Amino acid sequence: MGKLEGKIAVVTGGNSGIGLATAEAFVVEGAHVFVTGRRRDELDAAAASLGDNVTPVQGDVSKPEDLDRLYSRVKREKGRIDVLFANAGIGGRALLGEIADKHIDDLLSINMKGVILTVQKALPLLAPGASVILNASIVASKGYAEWSV
Repeated sequence: MGKLEGKIAVVTGGNSGIGLATAEAFVVEGAHVFVTGRRRDELDAAAASLGDNVTPVQGDVSKPEDLDRLYSRVKREKGRIDVLFANAGIGGRALLGEIADKHIDDLLSINMKGVILTVQKALPLLAPGASVILNASIVASKGYAEWSV
């Protein structure tokens, strides 16, 4: 029996990278995992690789209506969240002198607003003792030449 047997998890940005690896670890430990991602093809491939204990829900964390749709489905199908892994994020590659408004808007919308909305909208579904995990990239604390956004 795994550490998360019978638990319900939500992983945003679960279609690749750290999010996909986390969703896989949660499934191995027995959780049913709702995974989100913006790109349908990648999300479907990720869900297929994770097996039967996964529900893919396409969506963008910067769009409140997409999070509402996600959490409505979680509520309807499972009724609660035991683990929320707020992982969805982007990085914008541009030198400091080349950053455009779109770089800034996209990054703030997904990496900041998206995390806040992800947690805020999940509050009514969080089970007593639930875990909320906010993931961040090393790029947030380490400087790289073309990752100045």
